[in-house]
Amino acid sequence: MGEKKAAPPPPSLRRRRVKRSCPSCGPSEPGGEEKKGRGNPVSVQLFPPELVEHIISFLPVRDVVALGQTCHYFHQVCDAESVWRRICHRLSPRLREQGSGVRPWKRAAILNYTKGLYFQAFGGRRRCLSKSVAPQLAHGYRRFLPTKDHVFILDYAGTLFFLKNALVSSTLGQIQWKRACRYVVLCRGAKDFASDPRCDTVYRKYLYVLATREQPGVVGTTSSRACDCVEVYLQSSGQRVFKMTFHHSMSFKQIVLVGQETQRALLLLTEEGKIYSLVVNETQLDQPRSYTVQLALRKVSRCLPHLRVACMASNQSSTLYITDQGGVYFEVHTPGVYRDLFGTLQAFDPLDQQMPLALSLPAKILFCALGYNHLGLVDEFGRIFMQGNNRYGQLGTGDKMDRGEPTQVHYLQRPIALWCGLNHSLVLSQGSDFSKELLGCGCGAGGRLPGWPKGSASFVKLHIKVPLCACSLCSTRECLYMLSSHDIEHHPAYRDLPASKAVGTPEPSLGAGAPQDPGGVAWACEEYLSQIHNCPTLQDRMEKMKEIVGWMPLMAAQKDFFWEALDMLQRAAGGAGQGPPPPES
Repeated sequence: MGEKKAAPPPPSLRRRRVKRSCPSCGPSEPGGEEKKGRGNPVSVQLFPPELVEHIISFLPVRDVVALGQTCHYFHQVCDAESVWRRICHRLSPRLREQGSGVRPWKRAAILNYTKGLYFQAFGGRRRCLSKSVAPQLAHGYRRFLPTKDHVFILDYAGTLFFLKNALVSSTLGQIQWKRACRYVVLCRGAKDFASDPRCDTVYRKYLYVLATREQPGVVGTTSSRACDCVEVYLQSSGQRVFKMTFHHSMSFKQIVLVGQETQRALLLLTEEGKIYSLVVNETQLDQPRSYTVQLALRKVSRCLPHLRVACMASNQSSTLYITDQGGVYFEVHTPGVYRDLFGTLQAFDPLDQQMPLALSLPAKILFCALGYNHLGLVDEFGRIFMQGNNRYGQLGTGDKMDRGEPTQVHYLQRPIALWCGLNHSLVLSQGSDFSKELLGCGCGAGGRLPGWPKGSASFVKLHIKVPLCACSLCSTRECLYMLSSHDIEHHPAYRDLPASKAVGTPEPSLGAGAPQDPGGVAWACEEYLSQIHNCPTLQDRMEKMKEIVGWMPLMAAQKDFFWEALDMLQRAAGGAGQGPPPPES
């Protein structure tokens, strides 16, 4: 009897084979011939584009980006706005408008995919990076501000969120105090917000919010006008206690505070680059009464009307302005801070504290950080300049000598963010492998420089894991915060430094082909060797070498390798040091 042949499966159960190679390429087999029994492969291009886009929209964002790099066809499909619209609706179902920009849906999807607020407490037994609660209504994270008890976050849609600390129950049934674990919407239509400019969050009792509100028009009509206003909220409860409204013809984009509680000055930056100020008494804000405050043009805009200010920074006793041309102007209101910043009181006028002082800088300044008595500036070439008091080594220059003028920190370039505190500084940088790391210098007391409790006069790598999309940071007495967000419309603005301006570049000789040192590498290495040579003992030289490794522009894995190798050599030589001291318990 002959063998029975198995019947073929019904058409509904047959599987169609799809080519795994690039759809724009030819057949996968040489000569275009397919092997027997495998059926005819089907190109992805034969599917309706809407079906392919619908399937791709269910992939994670990371996989969509990776798939778009495989071939030209998938690059076009994965870059389509229709795909990113579906992804955006999946990530943020309540988002109805895509926002602005050249690629609005892709920008909105990536903003919501990368948003996150991370923090690490300095005290306690557990010293690891934690993530706060993520508000579902938030359209990305634009900026944040920790206050005495809570954290406030502003998104790209103008919604200000109130992240509360609270007592919660753990998985083991224990009651724990957690940071930023609950959230509510504080207000909408916000443009910017500020609080007490001092580094200690204990003083941040009130939150000042610059917002846009609809105001009724002329009496007898139904029309309304959009007017800017400043609303003041209690940070402890989120209750609004004060509101001031401006004329509809004035439009502001930034607010900063300066001065003491009884004479709190609010500085408001207009869209045209002018600075206005008004003074309030914070100690009377919670009293239910109405009064008029006077809005006046600040002296920097009155005496220099041609200047167009792009952004502001402030602390309790000084204010810094950056113009649209990259110039920097300073207001210093107390003689002590003036002496710390400039090393002299020669030009200080106690009767005219608002007179702006111009800083002499070699290039256009992009952004800055202002501490109590020191500051940091970053120019268009990515160079970092520090100035002011250096008692704890917070300038990162390798010594503890004050600087009365901007001084370049040669071993750091192209930072993502810069932050200056009371007596320490932090820099968020990115390596050549796109990994991010956090560097710090100055006083390390209280755990504010994780891994370096004794502090450092130079920027060293801190023992903290940095999120991949971290873009800004802030440090308080109790905690270190990092904001994660990626905006595809915000491209790096750094330029390549011309060889003629590079530090350590030798002058070109008249002979043929003199070697160049555009990054000042040879000069820096000679300086490092000189510092090692000046150390009196072997142990001091080993510790100095560890610091130098932290300064060098190496990949994170390379730095870890050198630090571990130096630890092994130190132990072999009978040294007691074990690398950077562990954090205090």
